[in-house]
Amino acid sequence: MTWLVLWMSLSAVIWGQITLTFLGDSLTAGYGVPESAAFPYQVALRIGTENVTVYNRGVSGDTSAGLRHRLDAYLIPTPDAVLVCIGANDGLRGVPVDRIRSNITAIITRIQARNIPVILAGMTLPANYSAPYIAAFEAIYPDVATKQEVPLLPFLLEGVAGVPELNSGDGIHPNAAGHRRIAETVHVFLRDHTTVLPTPSTLVAE
Repeated sequence: MTWLVLWMSLSAVIWGQITLTFLGDSLTAGYGVPESAAFPYQVALRIGTENVTVYNRGVSGDTSAGLRHRLDAYLIPTPDAVLVCIGANDGLRGVPVDRIRSNITAIITRIQARNIPVILAGMTLPANYSAPYIAAFEAIYPDVATKQEVPLLPFLLEGVAGVPELNSGDGIHPNAAGHRRIAETVHVFLRDHTTVLPTPSTLVAE
């Protein structure tokens, strides 16, 4: 199964038994931290780098429309599973919720058409946005996850958002410690709520 590190000039690749691809924006790409500190790489360390290959397809500034447009290129090579966390930049720009939902649904549908398991991660917006828009935005993720029948990690930044010591000076992008916390959240979710990780009997000791 495939997780996201970066491809060509954007990526470092760890070879293992499964491949996981991470699709997202700057939160996935690891804006402001070394690529090895971004949470996809940190997830690989928790699984064991001899057990997983991760591909980080996070692109800073990306939107749901941008990811939808470039999706096919990001699924090369074909992963065993994909984690999608996109939409934050749409929300920050006030993109209509129906358009964001449509894009994320299309992204997941196209991945599923290739028989690749998908995990969706939820997101929220800063409190200075209108309460109705925040509520409608947050509802996108459980709505799409239910309709597409995919596992939902409720909030990618659980325990990180709003915690100064886990974020960079801009208060938005996680620092290295924040990415380690995200990696722990993602790893536990994958272990406890999906079947994408290697079983204990197939793990290779490093």
